[in-house]
Amino acid sequence: GSRKYSPLPSLPSSSRASSSSSSSSSLPATPRRSPRALQRHSSLLSQYSSLLESYTEGEIRQLISALVERYSQAMNSGSHELPLFPRAGSRRKRARARHKPCALKELEVSVSELGLGYESDETVLFRYCSGTCEAAIRSYDLSLKSMRSRRKIKKEKVRARPCCRPLAYDDDVSFLDAYNRYYTVNELSAKECGCV
Repeated sequence: GSRKYSPLPSLPSSSRASSSSSSSSSLPATPRRSPRALQRHSSLLSQYSSLLESYTEGEIRQLISALVERYSQAMNSGSHELPLFPRAGSRRKRARARHKPCALKELEVSVSELGLGYESDETVLFRYCSGTCEAAIRSYDLSLKSMRSRRKIKKEKVRARPCCRPLAYDDDVSFLDAYNRYYTVNELSAKECGCV
């Protein structure tokens, strides 16, 4: 009762009279809404057509030939996607990066950057484990996940998937701090990684 509708688009008076007489006899009058998506589409088309009208025929041919050349380069390089849309490729690269298997990586850092409380400018080779362990999921992990979702295991902190962790550690690392004191740190760098 309290809804307000937009009026119908204006029709010529003869067609309005004929439509109102025919609609009153067969169906009750219902308010109509204009399709918004169609309006947006037509306004977009009118914008592009007015944009293309501003180009000369030679400029349009150059544009089309450049697009065709980019398409053929993409097809010849083995990529079956247009290079016009680089976001799809970067999204795929990120997805692949998330699913790299567990592996050993290394980074050269100063002893101070290790966060162990030592002040030293000496650099060490810090090896760490990185990657996913999706392929290493066992029946144990699936059952544990099910027990957690059914709230059979409530308060314990359990991990229902394998984690990429060091299986063995490198030799101890020795260094001098900023005050010429000698320190040795054990189990600092990973030597071998695996899914545990």
